[in-house]
Amino acid sequence: MNRLLKTQVACLFIGAATVAGSGNAAAQGARPGNSGVTAVPKVTGPIAVSADSFPFMAADRNLQPTDLKKYGYVEEEFIVTGTANVYDWAADGALTVKTPGVPYGTRILVRRPADSGRFSGDVIVESLNATRRFDWPWIWGYSHDGFLQHGDAWVGITMPASSAALKQFNPARYAAVSFPNPSPCPPAGNAPAPTFEDGLRWDAISQVGALLKSNVASRPLAGLRVEAIYLTQGQSPDMMAYINAIHSHANLANGKPVYDGYLVKQPGNAGRINQCAPALAAGDPRQATIKAINVPVIAVVAQGEVPGSAPWRRADSDEPGSRFRLYEIAGGSHIELASYKGFPLVQDQAAAGIMPAGTNEWPFAAKCDPDIPLDVVPIMTYAFDAAFANLQQWVRKGTAPPRAPRIELKDAGTPQASVVTDQAGNGVGGVRNPYVDVPTATYFPTSTGPGNCREMGHKLAFDAARIQTLHGSEKSYADKVSKSVDSLVKERWLTEADGKKIKQGLAAARGGANH
Repeated sequence: MNRLLKTQVACLFIGAATVAGSGNAAAQGARPGNSGVTAVPKVTGPIAVSADSFPFMAADRNLQPTDLKKYGYVEEEFIVTGTANVYDWAADGALTVKTPGVPYGTRILVRRPADSGRFSGDVIVESLNATRRFDWPWIWGYSHDGFLQHGDAWVGITMPASSAALKQFNPARYAAVSFPNPSPCPPAGNAPAPTFEDGLRWDAISQVGALLKSNVASRPLAGLRVEAIYLTQGQSPDMMAYINAIHSHANLANGKPVYDGYLVKQPGNAGRINQCAPALAAGDPRQATIKAINVPVIAVVAQGEVPGSAPWRRADSDEPGSRFRLYEIAGGSHIELASYKGFPLVQDQAAAGIMPAGTNEWPFAAKCDPDIPLDVVPIMTYAFDAAFANLQQWVRKGTAPPRAPRIELKDAGTPQASVVTDQAGNGVGGVRNPYVDVPTATYFPTSTGPGNCREMGHKLAFDAARIQTLHGSEKSYADKVSKSVDSLVKERWLTEADGKKIKQGLAAARGGANH
């Protein structure tokens, strides 16, 4: 593991047919037209921490622990309970209530500045990835350094598919976590019917956002002035469904949207609206690209994701009701080392019933070729950091982000679509970075091998002769990198902090080479 660390009640009034979030009856209300008021749920916490009872996925129990105190941050856990609707989503986009007012409970993990004077006013809400059946803070893994340096708060929300793992990890601590299935659908084949209703997650996400912006005395972030909240997740199905089906119905009492902006990783298929809904077929109008909404959206796509995500491309826009940017990142892969930094410890995964006790493989048993495909530069971390900074300026200051060309594809629109590469073997077009613009390696967005290997990148370093041919002397190379960094920072493709990191890394490498 260490070797790899170095190198997942009350239905709202519908009007004709459309609904907003559901919750405790006192907080609900009707609004004209297609919008309603999102309920503020009940919150309990912070939940006490002891040697025997602590949060699953706590920052100091990640595969790469984060010392929050070093940044002046605290971590707190809360239980959020309320009632949520299960929805149906018609092909014409209409959202209707299938089952109203289902009680639910989730947990949120909050990481925030201890001193209100350090708080930026921005809150990153991450719908925690449940692909592995436990909470996976994919985006935290990429951009936590940026959040901590900027003074942002981060809030992770447990989704239904991860609830069983929490309850097994600590039955007493997570007794209230529940996403019950009010009307199970017939099981597929011999598979058992799901014990949870995934469709409750939409109102849970909306209500957590409303809670963070509320004046409830016991709310998380009490004492901090919340200026804007942004929703994100490590994979796109939930984000696509939330933006396209739910966003326009998730509003506060003042008429403003719950979420002020969205950062989407790899646009693609929208998730099912409820546990019984069939997967959306290709060509279904609900599988359209991210639709125009009344808050900014930035989509980030790694080079390795571009061929698969290309059908969901849409034009950039500065129109008030359709603010959008698509950033395709040259050299980036779907999974990088940062993706796993927020993983809970292996022993905690075992305690949650996900990984057998005594398993030492990390983050999974599959071996790829090359053996350590994750040992590459943090291209996607830098890309996400810049994207968040641009989104925050767009929302808070109205400053439109830069636009980037798309990564070039050959055989676009066919199953054989692939990225056009330059003489160094790196992608052409897209958002640039010093690693592909002043290359000393080819950055492959995939690797061979079983399981997730095809989603993991690796690099093939050039030999000294080729590097000298491309860049001349070591000083010449360093000057090129420095110039590239300065240009990218000025153009807002790198944050200033990340530009400094790259330069410091280069200086350290040069110093080491001289000893």
